[in-house]
Amino acid sequence: MVVKLFGSPVSTCTARVMLCMEEIGLQYELVPVDLKAGEHQRPPHSDRNPFCQIPALQDGGLVLFESRVITRYLVQKYGKGTYLLKQKSFVDTVAVDQWMEVETQHFNGPISAIVFQHVFLPLLFGGHTDQNVVLLDLDKLGKVLDVYEARLSKTKFLAGDFYSLADLHHLPYGYHLINNTPHGSLINSRPHVKAWWDAITSRQGSKKVLAAMASTS
Repeated sequence: MVVKLFGSPVSTCTARVMLCMEEIGLQYELVPVDLKAGEHQRPPHSDRNPFCQIPALQDGGLVLFESRVITRYLVQKYGKGTYLLKQKSFVDTVAVDQWMEVETQHFNGPISAIVFQHVFLPLLFGGHTDQNVVLLDLDKLGKVLDVYEARLSKTKFLAGDFYSLADLHHLPYGYHLINNTPHGSLINSRPHVKAWWDAITSRQGSKKVLAAMASTS
């Protein structure tokens, strides 16, 4: 049975799960959910995700929502040695968990606010960018990326010298920041962050999903 992913590549959270599936070589079916038509807010999608957001995953009789939970599930079930979570080494596993938490607690907040103002507010809601909101979050994101620059001066990837979910989870919002806002210099001006970004976007699965994001944004 093919795993079904309900969502759209325009959604950063849907793209996050697609990136994971492509990375582990999992066959899946992307079932479109039309955000502009409000399909995410009514059944059958609201039955899959009670918060009326995308994506949702169906794997046989199991239905999951929340993209970061879904990626962990997929790696643990289908990841062929779970290299994206490094579960064969306790120390490496903790490092992956730590930097996944950093992405959630420190990186996601400011970058998602910036991308919302520049991309999703005009695209989905017909609104206009609030530059005051953007300026506050640019400062916050810059401070987070300063921490990344220091970390990545010592290791190739965030959790160590190996690619993991901690890196993969950054890709969708980072893509939008660089390609669909005027603030890509936040990444490109930091040499170690830039080298890391080039490394994680050059992976085959990353190229495929980021191309799908580009075609819908």
